[in-house]
Formats: sequence, C-alpha cells, structure tokens
Amino acid sequence: MNDICIDNGRVLLGGEILEASLRTANGEIDAVGSARRGLFCIDARGLLVLPGIVDLHGDAFERQMMPRPGVDFPIDVALIDSDRQAIGNGITTVFHAATWSWEPGLRSADNARELLQGIEGLRPRLAADTRFHLRHETYNLDAETEICQWLSDGRIDLLAFNDHMNSIVRNAEKPQKRAQMVERCGVSNDEFDGLVARIASRGHEVPESIERLAGVARTANARMLSHDDATPAMRRAFRARGVGIAEFPVNEETAREAARGGDFIVLGAPNVVRGGSHTGWTKASDMIAKGLCSILASDYYYPAQLLAAFRLAADGVLPLARAWDLISAAPAKAAGLDDRGILAEGRRADIVLVDDANPLRPRIIAVIAAGRLAHLTDAGRLIQPSAAPRKAVAAA
Repeated sequence: MNDICIDNGRVLLGGEILEASLRTANGEIDAVGSARRGLFCIDARGLLVLPGIVDLHGDAFERQMMPRPGVDFPIDVALIDSDRQAIGNGITTVFHAATWSWEPGLRSADNARELLQGIEGLRPRLAADTRFHLRHETYNLDAETEICQWLSDGRIDLLAFNDHMNSIVRNAEKPQKRAQMVERCGVSNDEFDGLVARIASRGHEVPESIERLAGVARTANARMLSHDDATPAMRRAFRARGVGIAEFPVNEETAREAARGGDFIVLGAPNVVRGGSHTGWTKASDMIAKGLCSILASDYYYPAQLLAAFRLAADGVLPLARAWDLISAAPAKAAGLDDRGILAEGRRADIVLVDDANPLRPRIIAVIAAGRLAHLTDAGRLIQPSAAPRKAVAAA
C-alpha cells in the first residue's frame, strides 16, 4: 500500500496538535491538509496522528531469543516476533541493543554475530526499520578487531560503551544475583569465578581499546553512546572521544554535565511508567522536569515509550507534543536520521494513530511504516476509495 490518506485526525504538526489530513505516496508524506482524492483512506476522526516512535535502545528481543534461562529459540523466529511487538506498540524504527560481552551464553560473540546476520538478512521482511545497536562491554578486549571491521563495513548503526565489570564483581557476592549470572553464562560456579578473574586482570588495557574503537567509529560516522556514566569526569572523557549520547547517567550531577555539553541524554521509558527505577537510581520524570533527559528508550519493555509519553502529559510534566519528541524527533536526531521523527512533507511516512480516550492507557489503532499499513486494530476505520464521507467513528 503506497498511497494512503489519513483523514481528519488530530495531527502533531510543528509542536501543535491540529485538525488535519495527511497523504502519503512512495513511502513519504506527500501532503498535509489535503483531501482524499480517491486514495485508500483511514478515518482518523477522534484519533491522534503522531510520528512513529524511534527506539534507540531496546533489548526486549532477548526474551524471544531466550524466554527461559537455557531455552533458546532461532534468531529469525525471535526477530520476527519482536518486530510484531515493536510495530504493535507504535515503534517504526527500532535499534536492537545487542550486548557483546566476554561472557558465554546469551551475550556471547556467537549470539552477537547471529543477531547481526539475522537483522541484515530479515530486514526486507520486517515492518519496522530494524537497526543494530552494539553494546560493547569494554573488557571484551578480544572482540576489538572484529568490531572495528564491522564499523568500517557500516554494519553497526549505534555503538555503546558498557562497563559492567564492577557490578559483576559486586553481584558475585550476592547469592541470587550470582546464580542469575552463572545461569545466563551456562557455566559452573568455579568456571565463572575463573573467567571473571581473568577478564578483570586486563583492566589496564581497556582505556586504549576504547580510544581505538571510538576513532574507528568517528571515521565510519557511527553515532556512539556511553552507558551508565557515573561521574561528570567520565562523561567529559567520553565526549572528548566523540561520544555524544549519555545513556542512563546514574546521577543528576552527571546528567547536568551531559546537558552542559549539549549531549543527548537517554533514560528508560519504563522508569516513567513505573514511577521510578527498578534499580533505585535516578527517577526519570524528575530528570525530565529539570530538562535533564532528551530521549526515552523502551529499554526492556516495548510498550513503555507510548505509555510514558502519555503519563508525562497526564502528570503535567510536559505537554504531549513535547513528551512525544522524547520518543520520536529527539532519538531520530541523535541517531542522525533526519528523514523521520516529525510529520511534514517529504519526511518518511512513519505514522501512528492513537485512541487517547483513556489518557493513561492509549490504544494503538493503526501504524504506517515507510508508507505501508503495518498494523490495524479497527478495520471499521477503513474507507474505500469511492466511498462517500463517513460520520465520525465513536471511540471504543
């Protein structure tokens, strides 16, 4: 379906929500405010018409890969199911955040390679624009050469620098956390202890490896993120390497340093929906109110971005138009995708139609991805090309 008219919706245009119609053609928004002219139409009366959601960091696909510890499913099955979930929650551009660690198991080299190959092979079949966000554990020094090659070949869309070594060492002393890590790795307790000790002993090599990788990423024009920055000094050091996205800074002081430096600041949408972090860290809604968050990511739960935007509006933290920027325009800009994130002529036709009759439980009615109708929950809103104008459809 290349030509679609979205008729008489409440459309987010230029920071305002206005009554208007949209027309798409050849995967782009062809006109704003135009009549149907015999096109395939969707009756959007009573609905919000919003830009498609851009998710910079989502790892919920891991549950499709390994729904239970030690239970694996094929990568293609996992990706196709994850695509359905993303589109069904209004996410039209998704960066699968794949962790490549020194650990065996779910976050191993083999899984990272298979996931990348799976995304590349399945991309034409997936409704969402699906991209590869590599979360590189900085102690995974043996992976550096291969990652540099992937960057040079243009296969990595986002590169994040992660360092979970200190938390792994701490959690190894906590029986429940330790059991989870050992089970995820698929090794014995003794093997796990030996592996951690061996990897930690190479800590002195990590800074130079980060420097080299960042240099290759800059040359390849790949956007970079630093994960869990703990101090302003850490954020400044990453910024000096061209890492312009601060992902989940762990305290307000570090977030303020990111804001002063003009960096994008990513926090988790589930934090907003749940009213706080499940780890006890920074409360995202407070940070947003202070202007210390520019992007919300799905993190581990695909419905969270949609719910978070409406929660922010309902709680009076931000008007909906600004809250929506956190999940669409801003992440698109951070990723260098200047063809999406707003509804305007010539932009990619990624469009979400939302029933907001219950503001805290917004309901996706339709999703258009690159001009194609990818998801529809109410067939009664379809208008045949020759049909006469219909009366407004009552919200369910």
